[in-house]
Amino acid sequence: MAEIKYKPIGVVHSPFKEAKGTPIQAAGANNIDGTVELFLEYAEGLKDLEGFSHIILIYHFHLSRVSSLMVRPYMDNEVHGVFAIRGPGRPNPIGISVVRLDRIEENILFIRDVDIVDGTPLLDIKPYVPEFDVRKVEKIGWLEKNVHKLSETKADERFMK
Repeated sequence: MAEIKYKPIGVVHSPFKEAKGTPIQAAGANNIDGTVELFLEYAEGLKDLEGFSHIILIYHFHLSRVSSLMVRPYMDNEVHGVFAIRGPGRPNPIGISVVRLDRIEENILFIRDVDIVDGTPLLDIKPYVPEFDVRKVEKIGWLEKNVHKLSETKADERFMK
């Protein structure tokens, strides 16, 4: 299969200058402000986005250096398969975050609940629509016993070495 290449459409700006100490999910980054600087050639694509309270950011984990198929995730001491975790160390280091969209000024999106390191390359933006995106789930795997740790768990260097 041919190699797939993506070109960033913008950059995420946040108070987090390094991965260590960054919240590990947007739900654990309550009221942390940031911005998305969309490159000017894509600004026209923002038309009508301001009508959504939340958006999905798809980005490249640019600081991730470690990729392994077996991983010890942030909220557990057990090793799990990489596809059973949401951490940055993966074969294709792609991240997603659902953030609150406060406003748009020209090519700058003002966002809240940011769990992304400053300077992260943005690959895409999609509107978050609960009727499309929320599903009733019956189980959440190994996270069942660990999800309560979300608000206190922050990133460390394990995927950056």
